[in-house]
Amino acid sequence: MKLDRDAIKNGVIHEMVREAQDSGFMDPRPEAERQALLDAVLDKRDPDGSIWVFGYGSLMWNPAIHFTEKRCGLIRGYHRSYCMWSPGGRGTPELPGLMLALDHGGSCRGMAFRIAPDQVREELDIIWSREMIGRAYRARWVLARTSEGEVRALTFVIDRNYIRYAAKVPRDVQAAHLATAKGRLGSSMEYLENTVAHLDELGFSDGPMHDILKRARAYSGAPPAGRWENGKWRTIQKRS
Repeated sequence: MKLDRDAIKNGVIHEMVREAQDSGFMDPRPEAERQALLDAVLDKRDPDGSIWVFGYGSLMWNPAIHFTEKRCGLIRGYHRSYCMWSPGGRGTPELPGLMLALDHGGSCRGMAFRIAPDQVREELDIIWSREMIGRAYRARWVLARTSEGEVRALTFVIDRNYIRYAAKVPRDVQAAHLATAKGRLGSSMEYLENTVAHLDELGFSDGPMHDILKRARAYSGAPPAGRWENGKWRTIQKRS
């Protein structure tokens, strides 16, 4: 299933969250809390009323929002990382995928999108349904350096206290899950390939994501076995 604009507006993510909640893998934000966080962001928009949003994963190649301008940008203080276990979307509880987030330290190249003042509320509602329905991310303002100057942009950073935060997963374990995990939104490999392809289009053809893709493509083993322990996936062994 493609996670496009219509699917998001029609509530597919809310449906997936309810399923994950029933299975014990999701603690969604209450609607009042989610709206309060959105209102706080809107209060800090640029003086002209517009907002820039910085994408580093699927937002780069599938923004699903209306925008008036986009620019390649570099932010500092955060790096792109496969640091969140995903038992839904692009994985299952039996074989979770890994999802990208911004984690602390380093730098990250991505795409900044400008939302026009008269579209900010509607477009951020879509982004909020996509990124802020759960408790994995914190919305943060960053400075994105572009060829046309710096822009102040909104982005989404992993909360390291989040129960499914995946810190320091070995590269070979990452590759095994990315090569084999699939869910309702497709495969983890597809997500990785789309992200790397977009980085290539931007002129960045060598980096950590490319190394992970090479490892995932070279993986030929069975899906990794493991179990959930206090919300964390623990790899046990490779199935024979």
